[in-house]
Amino acid sequence: MAREESGDLTVSQGTRMLFYLMTPNETSFSDVDGVPRYVQKATPFFVGLVLLEVFVAWLKTGDLLIKINDGTTSLAAGMISRLPHLFVRSLEVSSYIYVWNNFHILELPWDSAWTWWLAFLGVDFGYYWVHRFAHEVNLLWAAHQVHHSSEYYNLTTALRQSVTQQCASWVFYLPMALIVPPSVFAVHIQFNLLYQFWIHTEVVRDLGPLEWILNTPSHHRVHHGRNLYCIDRNYGGTLIIWDRLFGTFTPEGDKVVYGLTHPINTFDIMSVQFHYYPYLWEQWHKAEGIGNKLSIIFKGPSWAPGKPRLGDHAEVPVVTGDELPHNPRWAPALQLYVHIQFLLVLGVYNDLFATQHMLSQMTVLLLTGYILLTLTSLGYIIDQSPNAAVWEMLRCLIMMALYRFGWISPLMSQLAFATEVFVSLSALYWGLQCFTQTGKEKIH
Repeated sequence: MAREESGDLTVSQGTRMLFYLMTPNETSFSDVDGVPRYVQKATPFFVGLVLLEVFVAWLKTGDLLIKINDGTTSLAAGMISRLPHLFVRSLEVSSYIYVWNNFHILELPWDSAWTWWLAFLGVDFGYYWVHRFAHEVNLLWAAHQVHHSSEYYNLTTALRQSVTQQCASWVFYLPMALIVPPSVFAVHIQFNLLYQFWIHTEVVRDLGPLEWILNTPSHHRVHHGRNLYCIDRNYGGTLIIWDRLFGTFTPEGDKVVYGLTHPINTFDIMSVQFHYYPYLWEQWHKAEGIGNKLSIIFKGPSWAPGKPRLGDHAEVPVVTGDELPHNPRWAPALQLYVHIQFLLVLGVYNDLFATQHMLSQMTVLLLTGYILLTLTSLGYIIDQSPNAAVWEMLRCLIMMALYRFGWISPLMSQLAFATEVFVSLSALYWGLQCFTQTGKEKIH
């Protein structure tokens, strides 16, 4: 008999699912539609671990771990990566269901612990190759580089996800669809992702014997480094055994310097998500001959004519260990403003996912556009872009209209009037900034 999708998770379940400690008995479902949206339900548990990490780091170092500019950008990337799920089922799951319905050759029992553990290994093995190809194929790296663009390493970095990566990752899981029911796969594809949240931290240093089997914070710190010894290493999701088997494992050694080998130095969320595609097009256009053009797309990100398939790592910029992350100074008042506006749009985002089944497609599309506009505008403010004032004024006016006509609501009903006043004053402030900038341009 199928279990029905549960409402809220208990604190125990929500915590355990982040560490892949849910049992086969409590996570086996006969039908894929009965599988809970674990990733969507994980938000409060993400927040809880982030706050715990900040508190522990503060006790250890006396420093606030998360910078508003970087943390906000990471959270914005995570939000954008989930927005397509408002309109279509995960491409990984939908393609898996199609292959299962038309081509499966054996039907393993959905309620068997053996099936559950086989799916655990199968999804993690598939993820290893998804991840490795994302680093070794330039076209796939264009999507995956989003996750590596932060020069910090904390739990918010885990949420810096690509909106386009699923366009290719689904292929690697299809062999499982020949024998493993979709409901079992739908559980493990979520748990494999959720497990990787907690390993994005510097608070946990070493896990002893578990380092031989599991992917741990130590192993994954290496993966996020731009030091020479870190590049293209430690691709595992939950397990590190695949890296050990296929020769891509490297233990943590020298101090890891995080980020891309060529830092992007921006917090504009659209640039973070998509900047590599124009670069890829430019490289393809410059390449001479069809062979070189195809190599630009399908070989490694640092490949060039006459170089090995993955390029020459000796040409990677030297990292001394003294590099400081891109963290331009900006006014505390603006930091507070961005923080408040981000919390407001986060409320809209959570409400949208919670109520999407009750809304028309046009309403969902409208609110999705507003969320994208907000995250883009806040990125302009963080970057101190000349375009920030006009975009933020426009966004605040749209926000006022959405509030007035009931499309969106404040975080708490008691704050409705205060929210409207705040947004109105914000629109006025940014409007004055537009006129001030225009006046300066005329003077010059």
